[in-house]
Amino acid sequence: MNLINVCTQNLIAIGKALRAYENEHGDFPEWLSELHPKYLTDADALICPADEEDGKPILPYDTDPNSPVSYDYEIRPEYREWINEACRVYGNANPIVRCRHHANPEADSVLLSNLYLNLSFSYRIYKSTGRWDDYPVEAYGSLEGAITAFEKALQQMPENVDFFRLHPRLVRLYVEAGREKDADNLINSFKTIMDPQRYERFRGYFILSEMLEDMGKHEDRLQLFEKLEKQDPRPPGVFRELAKIHEKLGNAELAKMYHLKADPKLEMIGKPVPDFFATDLGGNPISLQDYRGKVVLLDFWAVWCGPCIAEMPNIKKVYDTYSDKGFDVIGVSLDTDEAELREYLEMCKIPWRQIFSGEGWNSPLVKQYDIRGVPSPWLIDREGKLISYQARGAALKRLVAEAVKEKP
Repeated sequence: MNLINVCTQNLIAIGKALRAYENEHGDFPEWLSELHPKYLTDADALICPADEEDGKPILPYDTDPNSPVSYDYEIRPEYREWINEACRVYGNANPIVRCRHHANPEADSVLLSNLYLNLSFSYRIYKSTGRWDDYPVEAYGSLEGAITAFEKALQQMPENVDFFRLHPRLVRLYVEAGREKDADNLINSFKTIMDPQRYERFRGYFILSEMLEDMGKHEDRLQLFEKLEKQDPRPPGVFRELAKIHEKLGNAELAKMYHLKADPKLEMIGKPVPDFFATDLGGNPISLQDYRGKVVLLDFWAVWCGPCIAEMPNIKKVYDTYSDKGFDVIGVSLDTDEAELREYLEMCKIPWRQIFSGEGWNSPLVKQYDIRGVPSPWLIDREGKLISYQARGAALKRLVAEAVKEKP
């Protein structure tokens, strides 16, 4: 039996146990481990066979306190308010338990590198990437069921910006069902609530562009973003969208120009990364030159950054695997609270050196490397050349494994 099949059987067992617990208590447990042994007799069902750590946390952070558990439990107390709201909108297709330990063979980006198995509140199991609601047919069991569910959801949240993404998802479903007229009507309806004077205007433009793309209306997208570029060309996302549009229209040179406008760092791939001279958290001098001959991850991050914290176990796992083969990490913290940073590093036993200025986004290294968002993990080869500035998830392990093979 392959690993996904075993994991699916585990989720089925967990679903039966959750249902029995809810029937008896009128609520769900605080932690999945509370299901064992009364409701889930086999504790091994809490361990995904694809989990290399066998459910044991790499970092003592935001994990089940009672026993090893591989699965993400979506209804813990700190998530309850949001999950209740999401269930009100999406219904019982919303996941209650998720497994993220399986590689996605169709991934074309870091963000899609993991295949998720989802156990829904209706105790159905379906596959997705990180955003389960990008897979509505799988979540609801049929195209018609997904359309009905999203139409109902939009009736509840027609102008709520937190749920604006329902619109392109429903347009995509209409197109798949051959209901282009309904898709056009939904696009026109969205235009009436997409107030360009509100701060969400950029989000609205991108969502509208996504719907137009699904309808194949690339010239309309081009007019939309050329107008936006004239109004306010600063957001890099505008350039990225124009690059994508020109790619669709076959304008290769314009696409390349806008890609570089959106992210000038693209030109740095394969070229030497500028050195820096700083002081680490221990008061010792540190520079990139000190690490020449090693593969280095220059990791811009912060304790307050949720995606940074979520990525930290992956970095630590790669570090533990390849540190004796010539791989190292330099953390560049954008935190302003040194005590909080030190507490996190101590609690999670992070072994690599950290650079901390206390200036947050005004940090000298943040300005030197033009960091506009975190996490921003720069992977640098033994000669000091940039391999990637988006080395995250499964891609990090793959890129590091390839890089350490190259001898200095």
